Amino acid sequence: MSDAGEGLPALPTFRPDERVCGNCKLWSPHSVDHRGWVGPCRMNNSRGLFPPSAPICDKYAPRGSATPLPPPVSTRGRSQARSVAPVVVRRRADPNDVVDLEGLNMTREELMDIFREASGISEPPLAAKWEGGTVRLVPGNPELQAKDLPIDNLFHKVTMVRDRLRVLEQKLNAHPKLSEAEKVEMQSYITRVYGSLTSFNVLFKEKADQFVGSKGDE
Repeated sequence: MSDAGEGLPALPTFRPDERVCGNCKLWSPHSVDHRGWVGPCRMNNSRGLFPPSAPICDKYAPRGSATPLPPPVSTRGRSQARSVAPVVVRRRADPNDVVDLEGLNMTREELMDIFREASGISEPPLAAKWEGGTVRLVPGNPELQAKDLPIDNLFHKVTMVRDRLRVLEQKLNAHPKLSEAEKVEMQSYITRVYGSLTSFNVLFKEKADQFVGSKGDE
């Protein structure tokens, strides 16, 4: 879509150092509403349309940071269908390996996040040994009845806490009125909270989904 069509305002521009969605290569303009230009994020389609001045998330990728693909080899005669399979830059099958999709660099784990969102699976998987399991809360008083809680329900609440903490981190890092010292101080509290929640790491199937606190909290 062009930056400005007939009767449409020009797209806002930002300084290269401004950490806003408009400077991210994952955000693209879509239409104009009462807020001005709005558009979706290729990594977070579920968020809908939002303006380019929105604060960044942890998937932020500055424009121009992608490694361009080599030019296609020209062929004569009948054109052949070009493969759209990801080109793996590294050999090791590691979640942090970089995958190049049409010049858009992201890790394997970020690519899996896209697949999970597209398939409606946004919650990380529960470790197989806990599937169908139950947590029993037993009172100290033997005359009181114990309470059973499905592990699936507990895991859902734990992942909700994790996701809310991540959103809080993003908002703090993008807050325009907080100094760097204040951001560091608040981040230290969040890190301690993560450390307090590492006891629940046993529920996660993938290590990349687990809580990570400071060295003394884990």
